[in-house]
Amino acid sequence: INGTSIGTYSDKNGYFELDITKHNSLPLTISALGYYSVTLTDFISDKITEVRLKPKIYELKEVIVTDKSHRNERIANLKLFKAQFLGSSANGRKCVILNEEDIKFIDSGSSLKAFAIKPIEIVNNGLGYKIKYYLDLFEYNRVSGFFSYKGNALFNEDMSVGMTQNNIFEKRRKKAYIGSIFHFFRSLWRNSLESNGFIIRNSEGESLNFNDLVITGADSKKYLCYLGNLYLYYMSKPPDSYIEIVKNKVYFDSVGYFDGSGVKIMGQMAIQRIGDLLPYDYELK
Repeated sequence: INGTSIGTYSDKNGYFELDITKHNSLPLTISALGYYSVTLTDFISDKITEVRLKPKIYELKEVIVTDKSHRNERIANLKLFKAQFLGSSANGRKCVILNEEDIKFIDSGSSLKAFAIKPIEIVNNGLGYKIKYYLDLFEYNRVSGFFSYKGNALFNEDMSVGMTQNNIFEKRRKKAYIGSIFHFFRSLWRNSLESNGFIIRNSEGESLNFNDLVITGADSKKYLCYLGNLYLYYMSKPPDSYIEIVKNKVYFDSVGYFDGSGVKIMGQMAIQRIGDLLPYDYELK
């Protein structure tokens, strides 16, 4: 389950068993080496579901690794990838990728694309997590600065550290959480935007509340539903984050999960990347 520590492996025939009782409202993601992930949103039923994965086929140009210019190009591409993917925050800079050699690049000059057949193994020394990230898409446009990525993360907490280090991790996690998109969707689900420091306005500057933004479906699930852009204020600061809704309705959940394909996030909230990512079972202490 993306964004959690809940996961398992299938047998050689593809069968698996997974306890989802803690996160039964979240989608189930199926990944395999060399294939794009598939996410299932409706999988609790008494019928067998067959899932077919699409293979990752990349036309990567052959590189002579002994060529100094190619080595320098890869070093520069890897540096740019880590800055965009992990983020430039303090937590992002503390992240280490253990298998950098598994990341491949296509550099067209104006844009950089990255691919990884194997999951990217990340140690977040800022927040105290180990992450396996199954990357399905990464593209950065050097001209426009537009950046997009897609994938899913499996978390493990570092249990070997002492109490002092745990306290440091908790302070950093709290700082990463407060005012984040994660914090926003949790507050929206609970109808507690104002008490959590959020003010939402439309392009005309009018304040919006829960009833303006949320509909509840026949399945009792909640959806963000609004025509137009949302301007987010946190703790009465000027709007430094913007949400463009690109679907008729966007499913979101109490733990902070939201359908990322339904929104475009810009501004301060978009600066937070994998280095500031928290698992869905994170609770503010």
